[in-house]
Amino acid sequence: MNVDRRVILDQIGFWNVGAISGGRVQASENGVILPVGYGYKVVVELAGDDTYTVKRVYQKAALIKEWVVEGVYNDNVGEVAYQASLFRSNKEFGQKVLA
Repeated sequence: MNVDRRVILDQIGFWNVGAISGGRVQASENGVILPVGYGYKVVVELAGDDTYTVKRVYQKAALIKEWVVEGVYNDNVGEVAYQASLFRSNKEFGQKVLA
């Protein structure tokens, strides 16, 4: 899939990227990874139907936990990504998936 990561970052929004990761951005296969801290990161990937999948991922050694929200439209991706980054105050985010 041909992914333009600049468009994804524009749709998330400059201020949201700054609030989530302090401006740190890594590339993933189909999107971007925004490292949060304390073992958490937010992964925003383009799905095949022109929506986004937003994941909150916790990784510590061999333990990996994921919380997933699928079917996010471009006008909401910034807010959903920001909510994914709030691992202390928004424990209700997404559907928990054990990886």
